Formats: sequence, structure tokens, C-alpha cells
Amino acid sequence: MAIFIDETTRIIVQGFTGKIGTFHAQDMINYGSKVVGGITPGKGGQTHLGLPVFNTVKEAVQQAGAEASIIFVPPAFAADSIMEAADAGIKYCVAITDGIPTQDMMTVKNFLRRFPKDERMVLTGPNCAGTISPGRAMLGIMPGHIYIPGNVGIVGRSGTLGYEAADQMKRLGIGISSSVGIGGDPINGSSHRDILEKFEHDPETKVVVMIGEIGGPQEVEAGLFAKEHMSKPVVAYIAGLTAPEGRRMGHAGAIISSAGESAAEKVAILKELGVIICPTPAAMGATVAAVLAKM
Repeated sequence: MAIFIDETTRIIVQGFTGKIGTFHAQDMINYGSKVVGGITPGKGGQTHLGLPVFNTVKEAVQQAGAEASIIFVPPAFAADSIMEAADAGIKYCVAITDGIPTQDMMTVKNFLRRFPKDERMVLTGPNCAGTISPGRAMLGIMPGHIYIPGNVGIVGRSGTLGYEAADQMKRLGIGISSSVGIGGDPINGSSHRDILEKFEHDPETKVVVMIGEIGGPQEVEAGLFAKEHMSKPVVAYIAGLTAPEGRRMGHAGAIISSAGESAAEKVAILKELGVIICPTPAAMGATVAAVLAKM
């Protein structure tokens, strides 16, 4: 089984008729994802890319059986779109939007906590590349052709490093079970730890690659979880070994603000926790291949 999405998952696109939403919706359709429509308030009843347009997510859930959503909504309105999806009963939501205000994401997190845990929508992102289960479904903006089906799970804050890892493994004949981007913002919907737990319970995933970076405690928390609760090897690459303290590097969350948040400190802690460290981004594929060879 893939985590989060497969070929049966009924997907809607929020921000469907905009330029970016249109481009990536068509890409997901071409990949084989089961896109059943999209949302653009005020355009309900129209068709776009041969699919129905709805005014609200609730209409899409009721009329098209939507289960998953992807957000291509401008930053000022994206938080409302995420909460609308949760309120309508969407099970899994990917927020692609970059630049959502931190205060807005705090509101989103508090809103999601109102739901019982077993009924709560799973959110990944914002500022992420999305999720792909190769050969089954794509809910994101990644280049689908670089992913081949297999038994390695990927979770990362960086979309491009996730692409690099998948491409290196493809060249070595190693496939991916699912790849999940969690986004590089300070407050995101799901953490590394959350996704590691999903991979631990996925029978098709044998090894997990965790791609982290400077800033925040997420990678260390994931390492602690892996040591205590995971039976599968975890390979980690932490970006930012040369990043200066106090300076934001690319992602809004990639800033060293306290002890334990630099790449070197994270690497040292993860090593102690038994996580296999990949020394450079160019070695991600080879490191995974070495781990698989020992299994």
C-alpha cells in the first residue's frame, strides 16, 4: 500500500482555474491521478479541463466524492482554503502555496486540533512539492518521470533535494514507495516524525530517507522516534553544514536560532540515535543502495 494516495484516491484542485492550478492539474491528470474536479468560487457549474468546477469544497465532497485536495491558492487566502477542506471532510490535503503568513498557519493548526484525532485531516505543507506514490498517483508539482515504483520512502523539507534523491536512486534501479514533501516553513501541517510513523506501518516500505535542513527540532524528534519505535532503517541527509548562524537560508524555517538547530549538531545527534547519515547530497542514492544491500 502507498501512504496517503493511490490510484483510487479522488482528488480535487483548489485554485483549479488559475494558471498554476491549471498547469499542475493537467500534469497530475496526465500522470494518472484520479482528479475529479476543482474549486474556484464563483465559477461553480462550469467545466475546466473536462472536469466540473465547484464553488465550495463541500460541494466537491458531496457531488464528486472528493477525498484529497491540493492547494494552489494565493498566500493571503490559502489558510482559509485549507480550513475549508478540513471542514468539508477532506482526508488528505497538500498545500503547495509558498508565503502563507506564520500567524495564519497557527490559526490553521489550532483549527485542525478541534477535530478528533481519527477524523482530523492530514495536512502536508505549506511550501512543499507534494506527495507522489510512483505509478499510482501524484498530488504535487514534482517531475513524475524521475520516480519509479519501489520500496524506499522519502520525506523531506526540500522538494528539489527530494527530486535529487529519487533521480539518484532511479539511476541505480531503486524505486520509491511514496515521497512526501512536508515543506520548509516554520509551522507546517505534518512533521518528519509524523511521516516516519506512516512509513513504519507501510508494508511496502523497507527503508526511509529523511531529508532535513538547519532550523527547528523536527529532525532530532524524528530520530528519537526512529530509535524507539521504528524497525526500518532511516537514512538522513541534513542540508546546511556551512550555513551561518542567524541567517535564513532559502526556506523560511531554515534559520539557526538556538542550540541543536545547526546541521552539524543535528548530524551528531542523529548518529547517536542510530540514524544512518548520508555525508553529501551526491551520495544519497549510493547510501541507500548500501543499506539495501545489507538487508
